[in-house]
Amino acid sequence: MEKSPVLAIVVPCYKEEAVLHEAHKRLSQLLNRLITEGHISPKSYILYVNDGSTDRTWDIIKDLHQNTPYACGLNLAGNVGHQNALMAGLNAVKERCDAAISIDADLQDDINVIPEMLERYREGCDIVYGVRRERKTDTFFKRTTALVFYRLMKLMGAKSVYNHADYRLMSSRAVRQLCRFRERNLYLRGLVPLIGYQTACVYYNRDKRFAGESKYPFKKMLNFAIDGITSFSVKPVRMIFWLGCIFILVAVCVTIWTLRAYFLHNTVPGWSSLMISLWLVGGAILVSLGIVGEYIGKIYIEVKDRPRYNEEELLLR
Repeated sequence: MEKSPVLAIVVPCYKEEAVLHEAHKRLSQLLNRLITEGHISPKSYILYVNDGSTDRTWDIIKDLHQNTPYACGLNLAGNVGHQNALMAGLNAVKERCDAAISIDADLQDDINVIPEMLERYREGCDIVYGVRRERKTDTFFKRTTALVFYRLMKLMGAKSVYNHADYRLMSSRAVRQLCRFRERNLYLRGLVPLIGYQTACVYYNRDKRFAGESKYPFKKMLNFAIDGITSFSVKPVRMIFWLGCIFILVAVCVTIWTLRAYFLHNTVPGWSSLMISLWLVGGAILVSLGIVGEYIGKIYIEVKDRPRYNEEELLLR
Protein backbone atom coordinates (compact mmCIF):
# COMPACT_ATOMS: atom_id res chain seq x y z
CA MET A 1 0.00 0.00 0.00
CA GLU A 2 1.33 3.45 -0.91
CA LYS A 3 2.45 5.50 2.09
CA SER A 4 0.15 8.41 2.94
CA PRO A 5 1.95 11.76 2.55
CA VAL A 6 2.64 14.10 5.44
CA LEU A 7 0.78 17.32 4.65
CA ALA A 8 1.74 20.71 6.06
CA ILE A 9 -0.75 23.57 5.74
CA VAL A 10 1.06 26.93 5.99
CA VAL A 11 -1.11 29.86 7.11
CA PRO A 12 0.47 33.35 7.23
CA CYS A 13 -1.27 35.51 9.84
CA TYR A 14 -1.25 39.25 10.44
CA LYS A 15 -3.75 40.58 12.99
CA GLU A 16 -6.03 37.58 12.50
CA GLU A 17 -7.32 37.13 16.07
CA ALA A 18 -10.92 37.42 14.82
CA VAL A 19 -10.68 34.42 12.49
CA LEU A 20 -8.02 32.09 13.92
CA HIS A 21 -10.25 29.90 16.07
CA GLU A 22 -12.74 29.36 13.26
CA ALA A 23 -9.97 28.79 10.71
CA HIS A 24 -8.32 26.16 12.92
CA LYS A 25 -11.65 24.47 13.58
CA ARG A 26 -12.40 24.07 9.88
CA LEU A 27 -8.86 23.03 8.93
CA SER A 28 -8.71 20.51 11.80
CA GLN A 29 -12.01 18.96 10.73
CA LEU A 30 -10.68 18.64 7.19
CA LEU A 31 -7.42 17.01 8.39
CA ASN A 32 -9.40 14.59 10.57
CA ARG A 33 -11.45 13.50 7.56
CA LEU A 34 -8.44 13.16 5.26
CA ILE A 35 -6.52 11.13 7.87
CA THR A 36 -9.53 8.86 8.53
CA GLU A 37 -9.92 8.23 4.79
CA GLY A 38 -6.20 7.48 4.49
CA HIS A 39 -5.40 10.34 2.13
CA ILE A 40 -2.74 11.89 4.39
CA SER A 41 -0.55 10.79 7.28
CA PRO A 42 -1.60 11.31 10.94
CA LYS A 43 1.66 13.29 11.25
CA SER A 44 0.17 16.07 9.12
CA TYR A 45 -0.10 19.50 10.74
CA ILE A 46 -0.96 23.19 10.34
CA LEU A 47 1.76 25.85 10.71
CA TYR A 48 0.50 29.32 11.60
CA VAL A 49 3.06 32.02 10.84
CA ASN A 50 2.64 35.17 12.92
CA ASP A 51 3.88 38.11 10.85
CA GLY A 52 4.64 40.53 13.68
CA SER A 53 0.98 41.01 14.67
CA THR A 54 0.26 43.62 17.34
CA ASP A 55 -2.96 41.97 18.53
CA ARG A 56 -3.46 38.59 20.24
CA THR A 57 -2.68 36.50 17.15
CA TRP A 58 0.47 34.89 18.58
CA ASP A 59 -1.17 34.21 21.98
CA ILE A 60 -4.01 32.41 20.19
CA ILE A 61 -1.53 30.37 18.13
CA LYS A 62 0.31 29.28 21.29
CA ASP A 63 -2.99 28.34 22.92
CA LEU A 64 -4.02 26.30 19.87
CA HIS A 65 -0.62 24.56 19.90
CA GLN A 66 -1.01 23.57 23.55
CA ASN A 67 -4.66 22.57 23.57
CA THR A 68 -5.66 21.35 20.11
CA PRO A 69 -4.32 18.81 17.61
CA TYR A 70 -2.36 19.71 14.48
CA ALA A 71 -1.54 23.32 15.44
CA CYS A 72 2.07 24.50 15.17
CA GLY A 73 3.38 28.04 15.19
CA LEU A 74 6.17 30.24 13.89
CA ASN A 75 6.58 33.70 15.37
CA LEU A 76 8.52 36.26 13.33
CA ALA A 77 10.32 39.02 15.23
CA GLY A 78 8.68 41.79 13.18
CA ASN A 79 6.26 42.46 10.37
CA VAL A 80 7.94 41.48 7.09
CA GLY A 81 4.92 41.30 4.79
CA HIS A 82 2.69 38.51 3.52
CA GLN A 83 5.10 37.10 0.92
CA ASN A 84 8.08 36.92 3.28
CA ALA A 85 5.95 35.41 6.04
CA LEU A 86 4.69 32.76 3.63
CA MET A 87 8.24 32.01 2.51
CA ALA A 88 9.33 31.71 6.15
CA GLY A 89 6.60 29.14 6.73
CA LEU A 90 7.48 27.15 3.63
CA ASN A 91 11.15 27.19 4.58
CA ALA A 92 10.24 25.86 8.05
CA VAL A 93 8.25 22.88 6.68
CA LYS A 94 10.32 21.95 3.61
CA GLU A 95 12.11 19.06 5.39
CA ARG A 96 9.15 18.10 7.58
CA CYS A 97 6.49 17.19 5.01
CA ASP A 98 5.85 15.50 1.69
CA ALA A 99 3.57 18.28 0.45
CA ALA A 100 2.69 21.77 1.64
CA ILE A 101 -0.43 23.85 1.05
CA SER A 102 -0.36 27.63 1.51
CA ILE A 103 -3.63 29.36 2.35
CA ASP A 104 -4.66 32.63 4.02
CA ALA A 105 -6.34 32.67 7.43
CA ASP A 106 -9.35 34.72 6.30
CA LEU A 107 -11.38 31.65 5.21
CA GLN A 108 -12.09 33.05 1.74
CA ASP A 109 -10.31 30.25 -0.15
CA ASP A 110 -12.37 27.06 -0.31
CA ILE A 111 -10.63 24.35 1.74
CA ASN A 112 -12.98 21.73 0.28
CA VAL A 113 -10.84 21.56 -2.89
CA ILE A 114 -7.82 20.35 -0.89
CA PRO A 115 -8.78 16.67 -1.48
CA GLU A 116 -8.76 17.43 -5.23
CA MET A 117 -5.33 19.07 -4.86
CA LEU A 118 -4.06 15.92 -3.15
CA GLU A 119 -5.52 13.80 -5.97
CA ARG A 120 -3.56 15.85 -8.55
CA TYR A 121 -0.47 15.46 -6.32
CA ARG A 122 -0.89 11.67 -6.27
CA GLU A 123 -1.16 11.76 -10.05
CA GLY A 124 2.35 13.22 -10.21
CA CYS A 125 1.88 17.00 -10.11
CA ASP A 126 4.41 18.86 -7.99
CA ILE A 127 2.44 22.13 -8.03
CA VAL A 128 -1.34 22.46 -7.92
CA TYR A 129 -2.77 25.98 -8.21
CA GLY A 130 -6.02 26.99 -6.56
CA VAL A 131 -7.76 29.21 -9.13
CA ARG A 132 -10.90 31.28 -8.64
CA ARG A 133 -13.71 30.60 -11.10
CA GLU A 134 -14.98 34.17 -10.85
CA ARG A 135 -14.60 37.37 -8.85
CA LYS A 136 -18.22 38.15 -7.89
CA THR A 137 -17.31 38.80 -4.26
CA ASP A 138 -14.94 41.61 -5.31
CA THR A 139 -15.91 45.20 -5.99
CA PHE A 140 -16.04 46.44 -9.59
CA PHE A 141 -12.84 48.43 -8.98
CA LYS A 142 -10.95 45.41 -7.63
CA ARG A 143 -12.17 43.14 -10.46
CA THR A 144 -11.11 45.68 -13.09
CA THR A 145 -7.71 46.42 -11.60
CA ALA A 146 -7.01 42.69 -11.16
CA LEU A 147 -7.82 42.05 -14.82
CA VAL A 148 -5.59 44.94 -15.92
CA PHE A 149 -2.77 43.69 -13.70
CA TYR A 150 -2.83 40.10 -14.99
CA ARG A 151 -2.94 41.30 -18.60
CA LEU A 152 -0.10 43.72 -17.94
CA MET A 153 1.97 40.92 -16.38
CA LYS A 154 1.36 38.79 -19.48
CA LEU A 155 2.34 41.71 -21.74
CA MET A 156 5.56 42.15 -19.75
CA GLY A 157 6.45 38.51 -20.32
CA ALA A 158 6.05 37.30 -16.71
CA LYS A 159 4.55 33.86 -16.12
CA SER A 160 1.44 33.93 -13.95
CA VAL A 161 -1.83 32.03 -13.53
CA TYR A 162 -4.91 34.19 -14.01
CA ASN A 163 -7.10 34.47 -10.88
CA HIS A 164 -4.57 32.57 -8.78
CA ALA A 165 -3.34 34.17 -5.56
CA ASP A 166 -1.24 32.19 -3.05
CA TYR A 167 -3.53 29.20 -2.53
CA ARG A 168 -1.55 26.25 -3.85
CA LEU A 169 -0.15 22.82 -3.10
CA MET A 170 3.56 22.17 -3.61
CA SER A 171 5.52 18.95 -3.21
CA SER A 172 8.46 19.02 -0.82
CA ARG A 173 10.94 19.09 -3.70
CA ALA A 174 9.10 22.03 -5.27
CA VAL A 175 9.19 23.87 -1.92
CA ARG A 176 12.94 23.22 -1.59
CA GLN A 177 13.47 24.55 -5.10
CA LEU A 178 11.41 27.66 -4.32
CA CYS A 179 13.49 28.31 -1.21
CA ARG A 180 16.59 28.51 -3.39
CA PHE A 181 15.35 31.79 -4.85
CA ARG A 182 17.06 34.56 -2.90
CA GLU A 183 15.13 37.67 -3.99
CA ARG A 184 14.11 40.07 -1.23
CA ASN A 185 11.43 41.59 -3.48
CA LEU A 186 9.27 38.49 -3.40
CA TYR A 187 6.41 37.89 -5.80
CA LEU A 188 5.63 34.21 -5.27
CA ARG A 189 2.90 34.09 -7.91
CA GLY A 190 5.61 34.78 -10.47
CA LEU A 191 8.38 32.70 -8.87
CA VAL A 192 6.46 29.43 -8.52
CA PRO A 193 5.84 29.01 -12.29
CA LEU A 194 9.61 29.35 -12.82
CA ILE A 195 10.24 26.11 -10.92
CA GLY A 196 9.18 24.16 -13.98
CA TYR A 197 7.76 20.98 -12.48
CA GLN A 198 4.48 19.40 -13.59
CA THR A 199 1.50 21.54 -12.62
CA ALA A 200 -2.30 21.40 -12.50
CA CYS A 201 -5.15 23.69 -11.52
CA VAL A 202 -8.24 23.18 -9.36
CA TYR A 203 -11.08 25.69 -9.48
CA TYR A 204 -13.22 27.04 -6.68
CA ASN A 205 -15.57 29.86 -5.71
CA ARG A 206 -14.17 32.34 -3.21
CA ASP A 207 -16.25 33.26 -0.17
CA LYS A 208 -16.52 36.57 1.61
CA ARG A 209 -14.16 37.16 4.52
CA PHE A 210 -15.43 35.40 7.68
CA ALA A 211 -14.41 38.23 10.05
CA GLY A 212 -11.95 41.07 10.43
CA GLU A 213 -10.69 43.41 7.73
CA SER A 214 -8.65 42.88 4.58
CA LYS A 215 -4.90 43.25 5.10
CA TYR A 216 -4.45 44.35 1.47
CA PRO A 217 -5.68 47.94 1.11
CA PHE A 218 -5.21 49.78 -2.19
CA LYS A 219 -1.74 51.09 -1.28
CA LYS A 220 -0.43 47.59 -0.51
CA MET A 221 -2.06 46.19 -3.64
CA LEU A 222 -0.38 48.89 -5.74
CA ASN A 223 3.04 48.21 -4.20
CA PHE A 224 2.50 44.48 -4.72
CA ALA A 225 1.68 45.06 -8.39
CA ILE A 226 4.79 47.22 -8.88
CA ASP A 227 6.94 44.53 -7.23
CA GLY A 228 5.42 41.89 -9.50
CA ILE A 229 6.07 43.83 -12.69
CA THR A 230 9.57 45.11 -11.92
CA SER A 231 10.75 41.79 -10.45
CA PHE A 232 10.07 39.81 -13.61
CA SER A 233 10.48 42.13 -16.58
CA VAL A 234 12.82 44.79 -17.97
CA LYS A 235 10.26 45.83 -20.57
CA PRO A 236 9.37 49.08 -18.75
CA VAL A 237 12.99 50.21 -19.18
CA ARG A 238 12.91 49.29 -22.85
CA MET A 239 9.65 51.19 -23.23
CA ILE A 240 11.51 54.32 -22.08
CA PHE A 241 13.85 53.96 -25.06
CA TRP A 242 10.96 53.69 -27.52
CA LEU A 243 9.18 56.57 -25.81
CA GLY A 244 12.31 58.66 -26.32
CA CYS A 245 12.35 57.71 -30.02
CA ILE A 246 8.73 58.83 -30.36
CA PHE A 247 9.51 62.20 -28.78
CA ILE A 248 12.50 62.66 -31.09
CA LEU A 249 10.21 62.00 -34.07
CA VAL A 250 7.68 64.51 -32.74
CA ALA A 251 10.50 67.05 -32.23
CA VAL A 252 11.65 66.61 -35.85
CA CYS A 253 8.09 67.18 -37.11
CA VAL A 254 7.70 70.28 -34.95
CA THR A 255 11.06 71.60 -36.20
CA ILE A 256 10.03 71.17 -39.87
CA TRP A 257 6.70 72.88 -39.19
CA THR A 258 8.44 75.76 -37.38
CA LEU A 259 10.99 76.31 -40.18
CA ARG A 260 8.24 76.22 -42.81
CA ALA A 261 6.23 78.83 -40.91
CA TYR A 262 9.35 80.97 -40.49
CA PHE A 263 10.32 81.03 -44.19
CA LEU A 264 6.72 81.68 -45.25
CA HIS A 265 6.60 84.60 -42.84
CA ASN A 266 3.62 82.98 -41.18
CA THR A 267 4.97 82.83 -37.65
CA VAL A 268 2.66 82.98 -34.65
CA PRO A 269 3.42 83.59 -31.01
CA GLY A 270 3.81 79.88 -30.13
CA TRP A 271 3.59 80.19 -26.39
CA SER A 272 0.90 77.50 -26.15
CA SER A 273 2.78 74.91 -28.19
CA LEU A 274 5.96 75.64 -26.25
CA MET A 275 4.30 75.16 -22.89
CA ILE A 276 2.52 71.98 -24.01
CA SER A 277 5.81 70.58 -25.29
CA LEU A 278 7.63 71.45 -22.09
CA TRP A 279 5.01 69.83 -19.89
CA LEU A 280 4.73 66.74 -22.07
CA VAL A 281 8.46 66.17 -22.38
CA GLY A 282 9.04 67.05 -18.72
CA GLY A 283 6.39 64.59 -17.61
CA ALA A 284 7.83 61.87 -19.83
CA ILE A 285 11.30 62.48 -18.37
CA LEU A 286 10.02 62.29 -14.80
CA VAL A 287 8.07 59.08 -15.49
CA SER A 288 11.14 57.56 -17.16
CA LEU A 289 13.37 58.51 -14.24
CA GLY A 290 10.82 57.01 -11.86
CA ILE A 291 10.82 53.67 -13.70
CA VAL A 292 14.62 53.54 -13.83
CA GLY A 293 14.73 54.57 -10.16
CA GLU A 294 12.43 51.67 -9.24
CA TYR A 295 14.89 49.20 -10.74
CA ILE A 296 17.89 50.92 -9.15
CA GLY A 297 16.09 50.83 -5.80
CA LYS A 298 15.55 47.08 -6.14
CA ILE A 299 19.23 46.59 -6.99
CA TYR A 300 20.12 48.57 -3.86
CA ILE A 301 17.90 46.36 -1.70
CA GLU A 302 19.15 43.11 -3.24
CA VAL A 303 22.89 43.84 -3.02
CA LYS A 304 22.66 44.46 0.74
CA ASP A 305 21.51 40.82 1.06
CA ARG A 306 19.85 41.34 4.43
CA PRO A 307 17.80 38.48 5.95
CA ARG A 308 14.20 38.48 4.76
CA TYR A 309 12.88 37.65 8.21
CA ASN A 310 13.98 36.79 11.75
CA GLU A 311 12.47 33.74 13.47
CA GLU A 312 11.75 34.40 17.13
CA GLU A 313 10.00 31.16 18.15
CA LEU A 314 9.06 27.92 16.45
CA LEU A 315 6.45 25.59 17.96
CA LEU A 316 6.37 22.07 16.48
CA ARG A 317 4.97 18.71 17.53
